This record gives sequence, structure tokens and C-alpha cells, in this order.
Amino acid sequence: MTYDRTVSVEGTFEETVQVVRRALADQGFGVLTEIDVQATLKTKLGHDMEPYLILGACNPSLAHQALELDRTIGLLLPCNIVVREDGDRVLVQAIDPATMVTLTGIDDLESVADEVTARLDAALASARTSHS
Repeated sequence: MTYDRTVSVEGTFEETVQVVRRALADQGFGVLTEIDVQATLKTKLGHDMEPYLILGACNPSLAHQALELDRTIGLLLPCNIVVREDGDRVLVQAIDPATMVTLTGIDDLESVADEVTARLDAALASARTSHS
């Protein structure tokens, strides 16, 4: 089972992070948290790795709809957007919102998942084409 939605982006890591932030905002997502995995692993473990950033994005209206159906759904909300270097390209990744429906079996979540999917796909497509 594929659980991610991934696009490959031409451009630098820093440029891509800025493009992704704008693309998410254009789709109604705010970035609430940011985890610099590269810096954290270097500081805590002395481990060197490629740039890897997790943006905690949220669309309040859609999150509210999902939480009204199932309070535990917070565990599965597609909030994390990963921006990471992969060789000479940058990947932007999000969890496939359909996993909320698949894992919970709550059919009423399907309309929320569909809306989140459309918005995430639009943001990912915008990030991919902004450098072209």
C-alpha cells in the first residue's frame, strides 16, 4: 500500500521550502511547526545527513471536520509535509489522506480526505512547477 504523495522538484532545498510554504498557504494550510531533522540529528547524535525538514501544516476547517467525526483522528491527520534532498533533486512529500479512511474504516471521513487530497495535490503541483 502506497501511503505517500511525492513530487520531485528542481531547485535548491531553500528555494523549495519557500515555494512549499507559499503553495500550502494558497491552499488554506498554515505551517504551525517546523522540525529541522538534519540539525536535530547533528546536535543530538553527531549524525550528518542531507537537508530534511518536516513542516507541520494544518487546514483548520478540514481538521475540525475530521475531528468532529473521530477525536482520535488527530493521530492520522495529514499534517506533516516533508521537504528533503535526494541526490541532485528535492522531494516534497505528504501522507496520502486516504489513509485516514483506510485505517479507521470511517466512511464519513472520505469527503474530508478527498478535499485534503485535492488541496495537497494542488500545493504539490504548484511546488513542482514553480521552478520550471
